[in-house]
Amino acid sequence: MDILDQIASRGMLQKEKDELKRICNRLLSSSFLCQKNDASRSDYYFVLKFRTEFQTLLETLGFRLEINEVDGVIQLTNPQNYNRMNLKLYESILLLILRILYDEKKRELSVSDEAIINLGDIQDKFLSLKIRDKMIDKTTMRNALALFRRMNLIETLDRDLTKEETRILIFNSILMAVRIEDINQAYEKLELYRKGNRSDEETDENETD
Repeated sequence: MDILDQIASRGMLQKEKDELKRICNRLLSSSFLCQKNDASRSDYYFVLKFRTEFQTLLETLGFRLEINEVDGVIQLTNPQNYNRMNLKLYESILLLILRILYDEKKRELSVSDEAIINLGDIQDKFLSLKIRDKMIDKTTMRNALALFRRMNLIETLDRDLTKEETRILIFNSILMAVRIEDINQAYEKLELYRKGNRSDEETDENETD
């Protein structure tokens, strides 16, 4: 009897067993589920309902399911650091900038308010860091935002990703993707990038699983 049959024998319906497999595959490809993301909310609650079954299955594959009910985020991690995503330099920079902007926005808002920024905020922060003397090009920005959207870190609220007014919702999952005790740590890492210690094609494995 394989592990899925063992799980099913505990009383899961076939439909629930199929959902378990689908959501496990989703976690393996995107790493995060967010309660506040309309696209993943039902999956988030399904994992909470069957957390023991998910943990049993994923542990056999060498993964760990981290559930943060306070922030409404589920993350899949690997203790052996397998299956980590290698980010390009500017993807790493943008991820750190999103973490900083999330923190700044949350300080302005009440706890329940969503962290919504726009593309202009990202470009302004990038220019203020003096990493380069020009803005991030549209293709780099669009590809990075598409990646972070797939990972359930953000949602784009407007279609046109070329305008400064285009709004971006940053989910609480950014807190688990970029785990820093102090926002100054993000600035310190960005300072290393500013000093030119890496080339544009180098990757960074330290930002997210």
